[in-house]
Amino acid sequence: QVQLAESGGGSVQAGGSLRLSCVSSGYSRSPHTYSTYCMAWFRQAPGKEREGVAAIESAGSHSYTDSVKGRFTISRDNFQRILYLQMNSLNVEVTAMYYCAAGVNGGLGTCGSFSYWGQGTQVTVSS
Repeated sequence: QVQLAESGGGSVQAGGSLRLSCVSSGYSRSPHTYSTYCMAWFRQAPGKEREGVAAIESAGSHSYTDSVKGRFTISRDNFQRILYLQMNSLNVEVTAMYYCAAGVNGGLGTCGSFSYWGQGTQVTVSS
């Protein structure tokens, strides 16, 4: 069973930075290896729907939601099976629970359906 574990969340002041990590494990029973999965970050703020933040396909193509372009960077280390989200110039609007997910490539830097989800890490930005 593939498992995803997020970390790196916390409380920061506006303008600060955080780097989220998502460690993947349990691929021994999976027909795929980590490197073949499309990986993505989602977030959900209280009272709001979950939204996609960034995605990175197995070959490295990536995409971002408009509100984070230029401030967030998604990357992956296939050898260590870690997904990252570097978040800079944080503002209060990004306060949410952040989740990572693994799925299939969707093309143009996006992911298709998702098979696995992590438990989330909380990011709180204060003004």
